[in-house]
Amino acid sequence: MSNQDNKLGLKELIAMGVGGMIGGGIFSVLGLAVGIAGHAAPLAFALGSLIALAGGYSYIKLALTFRDDGASYTYLARAFPKVPFISTLGGWTVIIGYVGTLALYAFTFGAYGADLMGMGHNQLARMALSGLVLVFFLIINLQGTGDAGLVEDMVVYAKIALLGFFAIAGALTVKSTNLTPVFDHGPASVFIAGALVFVAFEGFQLITNEISEMRDPDRNVPRGIYASIIITSLIYITLAIVGVGNLGETQLIAAKEYALAAAARPVLGETGVVLVGVAALLATSSAINATTFGASRMIAQMAKEQRMPVFFTHQNQRHVPNYAVIALIILAGIFTLSGGLEVIAAFSSMTFLLVSIGVSAANWKLHKKSQSRLFLILLGITLMGMTVILLVYHLWTQSRDTLMIILAIYALVGSAAGLYIFIRGKRHGS
Repeated sequence: MSNQDNKLGLKELIAMGVGGMIGGGIFSVLGLAVGIAGHAAPLAFALGSLIALAGGYSYIKLALTFRDDGASYTYLARAFPKVPFISTLGGWTVIIGYVGTLALYAFTFGAYGADLMGMGHNQLARMALSGLVLVFFLIINLQGTGDAGLVEDMVVYAKIALLGFFAIAGALTVKSTNLTPVFDHGPASVFIAGALVFVAFEGFQLITNEISEMRDPDRNVPRGIYASIIITSLIYITLAIVGVGNLGETQLIAAKEYALAAAARPVLGETGVVLVGVAALLATSSAINATTFGASRMIAQMAKEQRMPVFFTHQNQRHVPNYAVIALIILAGIFTLSGGLEVIAAFSSMTFLLVSIGVSAANWKLHKKSQSRLFLILLGITLMGMTVILLVYHLWTQSRDTLMIILAIYALVGSAAGLYIFIRGKRHGS
């Protein structure tokens, strides 16, 4: 078998992108979106997709200009070479964001798994299942690229088929009265909800983390990113319409992380609940796989460039950065066992919005080298900037404790990154 045969093709990249996005996404944040935007929740997911497409433009251009697995970190490092703290802080923040999303996916897997077993309110069962799924994909990722890609293909396309079946069946029973008036919580609520659910779209960035392990990147990077965002957007919007249209706003909000499963009951009865539950298990599983795969490569790249401890460059016999994989899973396990889905969703969304703004700013500075159009870069920065401001305002007025926790995490990560640079500088100077 040739080396090229072991590379990731377009099918694997789309599976990786869709797998990274349809993870805890629609299953965990639908109830949150409805609570903020009401009947306009489907529009919040549509807005999230537009932001992802606008931000994805800079990721594509920079990925094809600087062909490293570091992605966000690499782009910031190239744009601001004289200020290493910017790229280091950006990289560390992205990694913590990935840890948060891994925790979100594992929590959702455990919650749906426990519910399917008839132990929905048993926290020990939820925690055990959350831990087990993380350990399972720790083993899978340590096996190497081929196994990870094969598992991703099977899981992603199976969950798309299940969600597609539910969407078609649910569309036939949608009640228009549950969807009107559209802006029952006001137009601004769409932007706030769109910002909060952006975590459901962050998976497209994982594709750029794997550029050194893919075939024909010039052709497959843009196709993989745009196709995965569009496919995911259509699924999210349709499921949001089906959910709100069948169950109604009040019951969806009450269902919280089980919102989509609850929406399936009036459409397909208990069979629908099981169907959505299985889809949730597949979705969160593939998202854990995709996130671990991509984030571990980013950690290894940062360590290679001495922006993280050098032991993260270590690879096993299958050329997998095994210490990076293990560290991600351990941290995610700690996060998911502590609970807090709403905090994790808000933190992860804000983190990836801020990082995407930073990447767009890097592309602005490097637009001549990346051959990018300034108008499209500015469009992305404007959309993401507006949503961040509205999200901060919402948290400040409605959930100030959550905002304080998020700011505390940022302060901790910033301090750790700064301390690492200081210590490294001292050693290098000596």
